[in-house]
Amino acid sequence: MRDPVRWSAVVSSATAPVLLIGGWSVAAALQPSFDPLRDTISALAGLGATDRWVMTVALLGVGICHVVTAHGLRPVATQARVMLAAGGVATVLVAAFPLPRAGSSGAHQAAATIAFACLAIWPALSRVPLARVATGVLVTLVVLFSIALATGVLVGLAERLAAGAQALWPLAAVLLLRRLTVRR
Repeated sequence: MRDPVRWSAVVSSATAPVLLIGGWSVAAALQPSFDPLRDTISALAGLGATDRWVMTVALLGVGICHVVTAHGLRPVATQARVMLAAGGVATVLVAAFPLPRAGSSGAHQAAATIAFACLAIWPALSRVPLARVATGVLVTLVVLFSIALATGVLVGLAERLAAGAQALWPLAAVLLLRRLTVRR
């Protein structure tokens, strides 16, 4: 039987969390006085950041990986694949609209909101087992991040938990689908 999950999806889904977590780790190490519990990933790619290119390239790569993964997840419902790809495109836009040196950016906030929303709900639109549980966890983490943003408490930690989980779920879905395919 032909494998319904393309190898490109396997590679891209494994690459996304490595790029994201590796990107924020390297960028944070290069940034003086960066507090990963308080400061956001976006601050690492912002216009005032030291070596902002590191996180910018990581975000671009993660976004592209999500688009490639969406294309290769053939057994997943089309609307889920479109939502995952939209989350990837929005992630690219997060990198394209960096935070200014001071204040915020409407374009950046809009892109980040769309990315977080799409990447949290795409599993619910799929036919992947455990997808509702994954969506529940991802949405909960995004809500906690929103609360952290509103209160200013542990914003960096909450964002990393949400973004990290969103980067890992496509890999989990790919591995689960490949395992289910082998059993048939």
